[in-house]
Amino acid sequence: MKLFRLPQSATVPVTLSIKNAPEDVVARLKLRAERNHRSLQGELLAIVTAAANEPEPLRLDALEVLARVRAKRAPAPSEAAAIVREMRDERANRRR
Repeated sequence: MKLFRLPQSATVPVTLSIKNAPEDVVARLKLRAERNHRSLQGELLAIVTAAANEPEPLRLDALEVLARVRAKRAPAPSEAAAIVREMRDERANRRR
C-alpha cells in the first residue's frame, strides 16, 4: 500500500482557539470585524497574520551594543566647539 504525501509546498490549515476571552474584548473584536467587513474569524486571522509578519526585534549581545555605541560616539568637546564655530560662520556668510 502506497501512502499519499502532500507536496512540500502544500499547507495544511491549523485550527487555533483562544480560551477564556473577556467579553469586552470579544465585543470590541466583533465591532472591528464589522468595520472591516469581515467575520470575527476573518478579523482574527488578519490580526494574527499581521502579527506573524512583523519583523523580529533585533537582538544584540553586549559586545554588539558596545560596538554600536562606540561607532555613534559623541564628538569630543574640542570637536563640538569646532562644529559650532563652523555652523556660526556658515550662518553669518548667508546673511551677508
